[in-house]
Amino acid sequence: MADSTPSQSSMARRSSSWPLGLLTLILAPVAAAMLLYQLDPYDPAPVPIHEFSQQPMVVPKLNPRMLQGSEMIGVGKLLSPEDIAYHPDSHLIYTGCDDGWVKRITLNDSMVQNWAFTGGRPLGVALGRHGQLVVADAEKGLLEVTADGMVKTLTDEAEGLKFKLTDGVDVAVDGMIYFTDASYKYGLKEHIQDILEVVVSPDQNSVIVCESVMRRCLKYHIQGERKGSVDKFIDNLPGPPDNILYDGEEHYWIALPMGNSLAWDLALKYPWIRKVVAIMERYKVRPHIEKNGGVLAVDLEGKPTAYYYDPSLSEVTSGVKIGNYLYCGSIIKPYMIRLDLHQHAARATM
Repeated sequence: MADSTPSQSSMARRSSSWPLGLLTLILAPVAAAMLLYQLDPYDPAPVPIHEFSQQPMVVPKLNPRMLQGSEMIGVGKLLSPEDIAYHPDSHLIYTGCDDGWVKRITLNDSMVQNWAFTGGRPLGVALGRHGQLVVADAEKGLLEVTADGMVKTLTDEAEGLKFKLTDGVDVAVDGMIYFTDASYKYGLKEHIQDILEVVVSPDQNSVIVCESVMRRCLKYHIQGERKGSVDKFIDNLPGPPDNILYDGEEHYWIALPMGNSLAWDLALKYPWIRKVVAIMERYKVRPHIEKNGGVLAVDLEGKPTAYYYDPSLSEVTSGVKIGNYLYCGSIIKPYMIRLDLHQHAARATM
């Protein structure tokens, strides 16, 4: 009997302490997550979701399985080719990659060449008037690459304020450069969710600007009687837009990294959700829920004409028709996608 008492007492202590240990095990990561949330400097702004239309966009032609028939270009050599610029005379495609290189792809055989090293993260690319390439580098600012591959900085600030995320760029016929800096507070590694892209209209009278969070593109007039005014170009897009490119054949191509979803709608409605997503992204623990990425073709008036997408596709950041093919870049894939538009054309929906 004397020997059993300590054993029973010890068992009682153990049985009474295990709930406390379990509670600590549960609460410790919760407390750590709350502390991490409070200390993180990212502060997303509210989004005026009341401006969103509840009516789905009607597109006359669709290809909802664009990956069927697509081929991969430059596998392993094109690390996150974010944007696309095509030189029709040399038949070269230019793109900026995550390894800091601006690369060239020959159109006929898809050979990839490391052309110019920026030392940063080249995103937007656009052809200049004299054979040069203008680059929006997220880390270095606005750059120019000469025809022989020499890199020089055009600017990395505006009115004394340093750029944090130089993103989109295009060059007008008169040589004027239009570019965007998506944030003066956060860089690309802070997971900016509102991206701005830009393209000059073929008549040189306006600039089309894409607002990703607002799911729309605006027309900013740069010439004529309406100079300085802003109009709606297209809204209620089927996903948040990224790059917009002109194909020289009366159409713009708007890249959509993902399709609209309830999860994204909730994130837009509640800024704290976007902050949690950004933190998870930074620590690489965020689940991948994006799908239905693709490219939307619209005419010069902003009317949709064709929509190419796929449930298994995400993070499409650029797309443009070159010849008979649709070329698509991505912020995460180690290759470009190419789709034969004759063999896999979008079909009428009605």
